Amino acid sequence: MPTLVARACTLVGLLNVAAGVFPRFRHSRMHAIAEVLPGALGPFAAALALSSGVLLLLLAHGLRRHKRRAWRAAVVLLPAGAVAQFAYRHSVIGVLISLALLTLLLRHRGEFAALPDPRSRWRALANFVLLGAGSIVLGLVIVSAHPGKVIGDPGITERLAHVLYGLFGFEGPVDYYGRTSWTVAYSLGALGLLTAITTIYLAFRPEHPAAHLTEDDETKLRALLDKHGARDSLGHFALRRDKGAVFSPSGKAAVTYRVVSGVMLASGDPIGDVEAWPGAIERFMDEAKAHSWTPAVMGCSETGGEVWTRETGLDALELGDEAVVDVVDFSLSGRAMRNVRQMVKRIERNGYETRVRRVRDLGERELERIQRAADDWRGTDTERGFSMALGRIGDPGDGDCLIATAHKADAEPGPYGDLKAVLHFVPWGKDGVSLDLMRRDRAADPGMNELLIVAALQAAPKLGIARVSLNFAMFRAALARGEKIGAGPVLRAWRGLLVFLSRWFQIESLYKFNAKFRPRWEPRFVVYRSSKDLPRIGFAAMQAEGFVTLALPRFLRRGSAQRRPCPHRAAEREVRAA
Repeated sequence: MPTLVARACTLVGLLNVAAGVFPRFRHSRMHAIAEVLPGALGPFAAALALSSGVLLLLLAHGLRRHKRRAWRAAVVLLPAGAVAQFAYRHSVIGVLISLALLTLLLRHRGEFAALPDPRSRWRALANFVLLGAGSIVLGLVIVSAHPGKVIGDPGITERLAHVLYGLFGFEGPVDYYGRTSWTVAYSLGALGLLTAITTIYLAFRPEHPAAHLTEDDETKLRALLDKHGARDSLGHFALRRDKGAVFSPSGKAAVTYRVVSGVMLASGDPIGDVEAWPGAIERFMDEAKAHSWTPAVMGCSETGGEVWTRETGLDALELGDEAVVDVVDFSLSGRAMRNVRQMVKRIERNGYETRVRRVRDLGERELERIQRAADDWRGTDTERGFSMALGRIGDPGDGDCLIATAHKADAEPGPYGDLKAVLHFVPWGKDGVSLDLMRRDRAADPGMNELLIVAALQAAPKLGIARVSLNFAMFRAALARGEKIGAGPVLRAWRGLLVFLSRWFQIESLYKFNAKFRPRWEPRFVVYRSSKDLPRIGFAAMQAEGFVTLALPRFLRRGSAQRRPCPHRAAEREVRAA
């Protein structure tokens, strides 16, 4: 029913817009009489029809998603649109359509109970840009829709100037015969006022972040990870502070998530006792239903996928493979490791040395230098990562994290001393680590990442580490099978598309990089409701991972939020200073 109502709302919105824009659309037998009556509301009703029609078009998406606020706004706007239809166009059919949709909304009001989405200031900017551009285009249509009433022959520049003046409530260079000037002026003014009001409302309403990990939630998650963290290599990434968390009724399991573009996106397996997973998953699905969000899970294990699909009825699709290296089996000897071995020996001969330590063993000054280097060496404007990224280095609660650094003593001193590359790993239970980020000085020799991964694997036994999780290789199986002899045309075509997409998303390069270390491959899955949701989920995942972003350019963020110190570390420094 909400989908049907949304489509009907779109239709009524289009009728209202057409009634306010096109003169021929509003001709009727009563029109000639009404225009000569005292107090005729023609120009005012045209503006009302136009603005209510645009708002109904904007509300259609919210109605499709069962949003309560969209329902309330539509219930108010439909009578206004009906009045405008009758007062300006005198269309009984238009009034009946609006009232029929209003009746449908009132009858099925119980289906529109979804809570509002999290809010941010970016929606105000998006509204201003999109609705402003739409108002200019629609304004040009309004200005050009009265060819028989225009005085002279104004060009496109004059018409555009008239639209821009009209949106701000001023008289433009185009003039018309009769009352058409008033009709056009009121219509343009309504569009400009609509853009301004909606933008101001979105800009000044209170912000509600899409997800936020409270201190209490983080404490509970750390307790669950201490008991059950060895089960999933992605478990520690649940401690990202831009995620929310829902817990099972017993508190023995939790699902962490972020809401992106209406998709409630969980990552990895639930945290905690496997027997308590169904309770946490049920809470997750209830939250998604309450807000009419699309539920999805990125990168869960095979066990996690089985539980998700069994408990929710969702489907699972293999997304790729995680590369896991067992330390006891790793060696640089042998023909298979020849390229890595030669690269590491060459870099070491060039004067590089490596250090592998826990975060808690680093001095405060060195840790601060590593943080600044990792930030400045980032190749993109925004921090990428969601399912396999922690988003921070050196937090006091992350003392078990591992940092591998490369140094070159005889190099010219730079802002970070002799530091040339950094790898950061997060804990995976008591005897494992998962790769979080890789950063290096662009002026350093190629092969820094290979050097530091080998150094971390060789130092692992002394640190009590038995397994190391490396990067996730998306569509790894298709890439591997597609290059083998005997692969069919469909598989080869699919592999060719993946190779082409690798120019932007590093699909093939990550697979080949991981394969250098002879790992075992652990499949990871995406869980989704229906196949029609996959494009939307994919776009939301790209936003969450940082491939698509609306963040400010990096140079505008310097000195502000980009290098904002961690509040825990700032408090710790104040205590030390005291």
